[in-house]
Amino acid sequence: MYPNLYYFFKDVLGVEWEWARFLNSFGFFVALAFIISAIVLTKGLQRKEKQGFLQPFEEKRVFGKPATVGELLTNGLLGFVMGYKIIGAFMNAGSGVDPQAYIFSSQGSWGAGIFLALLFAGLKWYEKNKQKAAKPEERKVRIWPHERVGDITVMAAIFGFAGAKIFHNLENWDQFVADPIGSLVSFSGLTFYGGLICAAIAIIIYAKRKGISIRHLADAMGPTLMLAYALGRIGCQVAGDGDWGVPNAAYVSDSTGAVRLANAGEFQQALRSNTIYLQEEFGRGMKPENVPYATFKAPSFLPVWMVAYTYPHNVNSMGNKLADCAEDDHCNYLPLPVFPTPFYETVVCLLLFGVLLYYRSRIKLAGGLFCLYLVLNGAERFFVEKIRVNTKYESLPFQPTQAELISLGLVILGIVLYFVSKKKTSASK
Repeated sequence: MYPNLYYFFKDVLGVEWEWARFLNSFGFFVALAFIISAIVLTKGLQRKEKQGFLQPFEEKRVFGKPATVGELLTNGLLGFVMGYKIIGAFMNAGSGVDPQAYIFSSQGSWGAGIFLALLFAGLKWYEKNKQKAAKPEERKVRIWPHERVGDITVMAAIFGFAGAKIFHNLENWDQFVADPIGSLVSFSGLTFYGGLICAAIAIIIYAKRKGISIRHLADAMGPTLMLAYALGRIGCQVAGDGDWGVPNAAYVSDSTGAVRLANAGEFQQALRSNTIYLQEEFGRGMKPENVPYATFKAPSFLPVWMVAYTYPHNVNSMGNKLADCAEDDHCNYLPLPVFPTPFYETVVCLLLFGVLLYYRSRIKLAGGLFCLYLVLNGAERFFVEKIRVNTKYESLPFQPTQAELISLGLVILGIVLYFVSKKKTSASK
C-alpha cells in the first residue's frame, strides 16, 4: 500500500523524498478523477450541444473594469492560505511533522504566505489592468453549457466532500459523538452516496439558474459519474483507507502481511487471537464468533491478493504492526486477509462506464441514460455491500447498511424516473 506518495517513490524509485509525505495517495486519485471526469463531461455536453439538445444562455457582463478591492483581497487570501499551509508543509517535511495534524494546526510559513498573497493579488491586478477601458462596457454574452464545467466541477468537489462527511458521520454516530472535531476534519471517512446526493442538489439548482436542461445534463453526467467512481476507488485500494471487504476465511496471514491458505481451524484461531483488532474494525463488544466473513479460494488463474489481501502500510494504520517495518507510522497490516472490494468496484465500474457509452446513442429518451446509470450504480453497490465491512442499522429488518438502503433506492428511482419520463414524452407528442 502507498498511504502517500513518499511510499510510492521509495518502493518504485528507491528514493526517500520527505516532502512527498504530504501528497496523500487517496487525494491524488480523487483529484485525478475530477480532472478526467471534467474532460469527459465537457465532451458529453458538447455532443449534446451539437445535437441541438442544449443551448447557450445569455448573461450580462461588464468589460473593461479594473480589479476591485474585493477581487484583490480574495486572490490575496487564497494565495496566503496556499503559501502559509501548503508551501509551509513542504518546507517542514522531514521534521517529524504529521501531515494531517499540520494542515489543521495553526502552524505555517508566514514568508511563503505573504509572498503568494502578493503574487496572486498582483496577477489579478495585472490581468484586469490589461483589459481596462476608459469607459467600462456592459455586454450580453452567450455561454454554452460545456463552458460551465469548471463551475460544476468546483461545486461537485465542495458539496460532494461536505455531503460525504455528513453521511459518514450519520452512519457512524457513536464515533462522531466521541470525537466530533476529529471526525469532521479527518481525511478518512467519506461516504460516496452522501457526496453524490449533496453535489446533485447543488448542481441541479445551478443548472436551473443557468438555463441548462436537467435531463440532458443528467445524461451527460451518468457516464462521467461512473468513471469518477471507478477512478476514486483506485485511491481507496492504493491507500488502504478502510473501504475493504469482510475477511476471507480461506486464508490467514503472518506478521509480514504475507497471505497463505489456512489449515483446518487456523482462521478461527486467528479470530480469537485478534480480539483487539476485531473491536477496532467492527466495533466494541464484537465477539470472534459474530464476525462476518466469507470463504473463497482463489482459482489458479487469479493471484491470491484479488481475494485475500492484508493492506500492509494502510493509511488508517489499522490492524497489527508489521514485523519488518522501520517507519514511524503506516506500519500496520490486517491480521485477517480481506476481500479487496475497492479493486472489484474499479473493475466493475469501468465495465459499466463502457456499457453507458454503448447505450449513449441508443437510448433516445431524454434522461433515459441517467436512469440506466442509477440502476447500474445502485445494483453494483448493493451487491458489493454483501462482502464489505460497514455499519449496519441493527434496529431495521434485515440489518441493512446505509449504502444498501440508498443503492436500493437509486435502483427504484431509476426505474420510476424512466417510466415517468417516457409517459410524459409520449403525452407531449
